[in-house]
Amino acid sequence: MNKRAAELLLAGVIIARSTSLLFTKSGLSTIGVFNLLGVRFCLAFLILCLIFFKKIIRTTKKDFLSGLALGAIYTVVMIAETFAVRETTTSNVSFLENTAIVIVPIAEALLIKKLPSAKQLFPAAITLIGVGFMTLRGAMGFGFGELLCMVTALTYACAIIMTDRLSRRCDPLLAGIFQVCFMGVFTVIATFIFETPRMPNSSTEWGIILMLALVCSCFGFTLQPVAQKYVPSTRASQFCALNPLTATILSVLVMKEPLGLGGAIGAALILIGILMQTKVSQKA
Repeated sequence: MNKRAAELLLAGVIIARSTSLLFTKSGLSTIGVFNLLGVRFCLAFLILCLIFFKKIIRTTKKDFLSGLALGAIYTVVMIAETFAVRETTTSNVSFLENTAIVIVPIAEALLIKKLPSAKQLFPAAITLIGVGFMTLRGAMGFGFGELLCMVTALTYACAIIMTDRLSRRCDPLLAGIFQVCFMGVFTVIATFIFETPRMPNSSTEWGIILMLALVCSCFGFTLQPVAQKYVPSTRASQFCALNPLTATILSVLVMKEPLGLGGAIGAALILIGILMQTKVSQKA
């Protein structure tokens, strides 16, 4: 896979996951946080086993442990995100979570003990401002929900960097499959500890779970390590901006919500920031 194809795959992965906030918000009205996540990821893993059985039986220790590590960090991301969705607005979650756009290049610079260049930070800042224009259309307070969003952003940035490192040392597809497996295992354990576990009991609940499992998990999570094997973490973080961009476009097309001047400006800034980063990456 070349870099351009990997970037297109990563864009597809982020776009697929961008639908999750809407479905999660709906699902939480009747299902507990851990229960929702546990059923979602366990179902996704069962589907992946049916599709990739012949490949899974050839899993190495390195693939398995990489999946375990990724599953652990992404479990924290998803728990924080899901509780945040319950506590605050999806627009606040979308904006604060995607501050990972600027956290990743700063964290990478700290890891290599070298300050990030203006060429790296400027496109990230432009993109983040675009996300702000698109999502923060009203006043935003700072409470427990927003604190959870910042935890999500920090752990998501760590997850992007970890995925970058591990995907180059193992079979990224197998790592992605076992990542989903362990996300299911950890959240099911949490369900038995903190909630009363149950299966979805209505067509609405099953519809939400199936969408989250198939689109947002089987595709949205499993293939991210495959894409990131060829895309640097600083570049991968830029694609986080596609999350609120896609969510806004869907709300305009499906829910008939007005985009507004702020939304249009935000969309333009996001695209400009991503294109600027593309030129920086090509020159690197």
